Amino acid sequence: MPNIKSAKKRVKVIAAKTEKNKALRSALRTDIKKANIAIETGAADKDQAVRLAVKKIDQAVAKGLLRKNTAARRKSALAKKAQA
Repeated sequence: MPNIKSAKKRVKVIAAKTEKNKALRSALRTDIKKANIAIETGAADKDQAVRLAVKKIDQAVAKGLLRKNTAARRKSALAKKAQA
């Protein structure tokens, strides 16, 4: 454990950020899975599910959860799957 006050605070802040990022990343994965399932089953709302997943991917980039190229790759894969 850290002894310095600022180091103690950093531990708390990092723990809070880690929990927040974990929740956001989990929600992102869930939306991508939902979009993939909608595409595979040919659901009526597949376009909406893909659009939502792409939006979540863009938000993840804005928050620093994903890198720009990773997001582009995932969006491209979703679009390609939706078109096929």
